[in-house]
Amino acid sequence: MSGLLQRLRALPPAAVDLAITLGVLIGLSVPFLYARRMSGPEPWTLAEYWPVLVGSVPLLLRRRYPLAVFVVVAAASVAYSLRDPDVPPQPVPYGWLAGLFTVAELSPRWKRLLAVGISLAPAVTVSPSTFVRSTLTAVAAYAMGRAVVKHRENAALMAERAAERERARIARDMHDILAHAISIMIVQAEAGPFAVRGSPERAIQAFRAISEAGRDAQAQLRRMLDLLKDGEMGREPQPTLTGVPDLVARVSATGPQVRLAVTGTAATLPADAELAAYRIVQEALTNMVKHARATTGEVRLDWKDGELMITISDDGRGPGGHGAGHGLVGMRERAAACGGTVTYGGGPGGFQVEARLPL
Repeated sequence: MSGLLQRLRALPPAAVDLAITLGVLIGLSVPFLYARRMSGPEPWTLAEYWPVLVGSVPLLLRRRYPLAVFVVVAAASVAYSLRDPDVPPQPVPYGWLAGLFTVAELSPRWKRLLAVGISLAPAVTVSPSTFVRSTLTAVAAYAMGRAVVKHRENAALMAERAAERERARIARDMHDILAHAISIMIVQAEAGPFAVRGSPERAIQAFRAISEAGRDAQAQLRRMLDLLKDGEMGREPQPTLTGVPDLVARVSATGPQVRLAVTGTAATLPADAELAAYRIVQEALTNMVKHARATTGEVRLDWKDGELMITISDDGRGPGGHGAGHGLVGMRERAAACGGTVTYGGGPGGFQVEARLPL
């Protein structure tokens, strides 16, 4: 059913209007196909059939002139109700209902109220049962039109919120990418002049680390910019936990000596949790390099009790005044989006970040 609705929504508006017009025309014509003239076997004439045509064909222009089309088809419905006794009865005024639905969907408030008044005015002159039936059908058609408007507004609101969340996610990713790469490059650039004089090999390693960090940041930023431009995920997959060993090795090669420890049996995380885990480790290592003045650190991945616990600790002084910065706040937001939590603060002999992500 949902697939059929999606295909209908994908149709051009003109095709939808044509289908509605044909449906109304067929519905209004059916009584002429099975009913017989009471006065004799003569065929139906155009003079007797014209309210059917006027009550359906104008619906082709319903989007352009909603109220005018409604008035025309409603007048045709009234004319049909005043038919000659020979003309077959029409139990449902399909064209009138389609016109009222269109006004409810596309017209401003005053036109909608006018259309409702026009719809109910003839009904007060008929029998109570006919009045009730006409009122109920009018209310149903009007409510369906307003429901379509409400659904469209809700869909637009949800799309806007989704776009905002996506922009926020991309901003966090770009912050993490740039902060990590620039921190590595600054540390190595500051250490390079001293290494050149005392240890040329270490200087070469520092320059290589700067180059690798720059290329990696460039590649990831290009993917982020492609995402902003095209609105679709890039071809390259997002970082996952499999990239944590390389991340740790890159920091250890040029900064604090970081050890990676994995305990428990690894399980499969949802894609958003995989990305969150990687970014949390990345941001914590960035703070370790940039603010903590640490010499050693540890990244521990602990799989147990239906969750992944990530602990990043070091022997430094922590982020100091940067505790409320974008990085630590971003960690909490990433974890919360996956149903997890992040805590941070002083640890044994230094600073510690602890994240819990449910499996």
